[in-house]
Amino acid sequence: QVQLVESGGGLVQAGGSLRLSCAASGRTFSNYVMGWFRQTPGKEREFVGTISRGGGSTYYADSVKGRFTISRDNAKNTVYLQMNSLKSEDTAVYYCAGEPWGQDTTDSADFRSWGQGTQVTVSS
Repeated sequence: QVQLVESGGGLVQAGGSLRLSCAASGRTFSNYVMGWFRQTPGKEREFVGTISRGGGSTYYADSVKGRFTISRDNAKNTVYLQMNSLKSEDTAVYYCAGEPWGQDTTDSADFRSWGQGTQVTVSS
Protein backbone atom coordinates (compact mmCIF):
# COMPACT_ATOMS: atom_id res chain seq x y z
CA GLN A 1 0.00 0.00 0.00
CA VAL A 2 1.01 3.58 -0.44
CA GLN A 3 1.78 5.49 2.76
CA LEU A 4 0.05 8.85 3.14
CA VAL A 5 0.77 11.86 5.35
CA GLU A 6 -1.53 14.88 5.46
CA SER A 7 -0.50 18.39 6.43
CA GLY A 8 -1.83 21.93 6.28
CA GLY A 9 -4.69 21.78 8.74
CA GLY A 10 -5.32 24.49 11.28
CA LEU A 11 -7.66 27.16 12.57
CA VAL A 12 -9.24 29.57 10.11
CA GLN A 13 -12.07 32.07 10.24
CA ALA A 14 -15.27 31.48 8.33
CA GLY A 15 -14.87 32.67 4.76
CA GLY A 16 -11.17 31.95 4.77
CA SER A 17 -9.08 29.41 2.90
CA LEU A 18 -6.75 26.52 3.65
CA ARG A 19 -4.81 24.14 1.46
CA LEU A 20 -4.23 20.62 2.65
CA SER A 21 -1.46 18.47 1.25
CA CYS A 22 -1.09 14.72 1.26
CA ALA A 23 2.34 13.27 0.54
CA ALA A 24 2.60 9.70 -0.63
CA SER A 25 5.42 7.19 -0.46
CA GLY A 26 5.83 3.52 -1.13
CA ARG A 27 3.87 2.27 -4.08
CA THR A 28 3.48 4.09 -7.38
CA PHE A 29 1.36 7.09 -6.51
CA SER A 30 0.07 7.61 -10.03
CA ASN A 31 -1.63 4.21 -9.92
CA TYR A 32 -3.99 5.41 -7.21
CA VAL A 33 -7.25 7.25 -7.43
CA MET A 34 -7.00 9.69 -4.55
CA GLY A 35 -9.81 10.83 -2.32
CA TRP A 36 -10.43 13.21 0.52
CA PHE A 37 -12.80 12.39 3.36
CA ARG A 38 -13.64 14.14 6.61
CA GLN A 39 -15.01 13.10 9.96
CA THR A 40 -16.41 14.80 13.04
CA PRO A 41 -16.84 13.11 16.43
CA GLY A 42 -19.78 10.72 16.55
CA LYS A 43 -20.39 10.85 12.82
CA GLU A 44 -19.58 8.61 9.88
CA ARG A 45 -16.63 9.46 7.69
CA GLU A 46 -17.93 11.74 4.94
CA PHE A 47 -16.85 11.78 1.31
CA VAL A 48 -15.39 15.11 0.15
CA GLY A 49 -14.01 14.43 -3.31
CA THR A 50 -11.82 12.33 -5.56
CA ILE A 51 -9.32 12.83 -8.33
CA SER A 52 -8.44 10.37 -11.07
CA ARG A 53 -5.04 8.81 -11.49
CA GLY A 54 -3.89 11.32 -14.08
CA GLY A 55 -5.64 14.25 -12.44
CA GLY A 56 -7.91 14.98 -15.36
CA SER A 57 -11.15 14.12 -13.60
CA THR A 58 -12.50 15.22 -10.24
CA TYR A 59 -15.73 14.62 -8.39
CA TYR A 60 -17.05 16.41 -5.33
CA ALA A 61 -19.70 16.08 -2.69
CA ASP A 62 -22.51 18.59 -3.13
CA SER A 63 -21.62 20.16 0.21
CA VAL A 64 -18.22 21.33 -1.06
CA LYS A 65 -18.80 21.72 -4.79
CA GLY A 66 -17.69 25.12 -6.00
CA ARG A 67 -15.66 25.80 -2.84
CA PHE A 68 -13.14 22.95 -2.71
CA THR A 69 -10.70 21.88 -5.42
CA ILE A 70 -8.63 18.71 -5.54
CA SER A 71 -5.44 18.56 -7.57
CA ARG A 72 -2.43 16.29 -7.72
CA ASP A 73 1.18 16.41 -8.77
CA ASN A 74 2.29 12.90 -9.64
CA ALA A 75 5.89 14.04 -10.04
CA LYS A 76 5.83 15.13 -6.39
CA ASN A 77 3.65 12.24 -5.19
CA THR A 78 1.28 14.73 -3.63
CA VAL A 79 -2.43 15.44 -3.71
CA TYR A 80 -3.93 18.73 -2.57
CA LEU A 81 -7.26 19.94 -1.25
CA GLN A 82 -7.79 23.67 -1.72
CA MET A 83 -10.62 24.83 0.51
CA ASN A 84 -12.15 28.26 -0.02
CA SER A 85 -15.13 30.05 1.50
CA LEU A 86 -14.87 27.84 4.54
CA LYS A 87 -17.87 27.42 6.80
CA SER A 88 -18.12 26.29 10.41
CA GLU A 89 -19.69 23.05 9.21
CA ASP A 90 -16.45 22.24 7.38
CA THR A 91 -14.78 21.72 10.76
CA ALA A 92 -13.53 18.13 10.84
CA VAL A 93 -10.53 15.87 10.66
CA TYR A 94 -9.62 15.56 7.01
CA TYR A 95 -8.14 12.36 5.60
CA CYS A 96 -6.61 11.57 2.26
CA ALA A 97 -7.00 8.06 0.93
CA GLY A 98 -5.79 5.97 -1.97
CA GLU A 99 -7.79 3.55 -4.09
CA PRO A 100 -5.54 1.19 -6.06
CA TRP A 101 -7.87 -0.26 -8.70
CA GLY A 102 -9.02 2.84 -10.52
CA GLN A 103 -12.60 2.58 -9.35
CA ASP A 104 -14.95 5.49 -9.75
CA THR A 105 -16.14 5.39 -6.16
CA THR A 106 -17.12 7.56 -3.22
CA ASP A 107 -17.27 4.66 -0.75
CA SER A 108 -14.58 4.88 1.92
CA ALA A 109 -14.47 1.08 2.08
CA ASP A 110 -12.95 1.01 -1.41
CA PHE A 111 -9.96 3.10 -0.32
CA ARG A 112 -7.22 0.91 1.07
CA SER A 113 -4.56 3.43 2.10
CA TRP A 114 -5.26 6.19 4.61
CA GLY A 115 -3.36 9.02 6.17
CA GLN A 116 -3.49 9.88 9.85
CA GLY A 117 -5.72 12.91 9.32
CA THR A 118 -5.30 16.63 9.87
CA GLN A 119 -7.64 18.83 11.91
CA VAL A 120 -9.40 21.73 10.25
CA THR A 121 -11.29 24.10 12.53
CA VAL A 122 -13.38 26.93 11.11
CA SER A 123 -14.42 29.60 13.58
CA SER A 124 -17.58 31.58 12.98
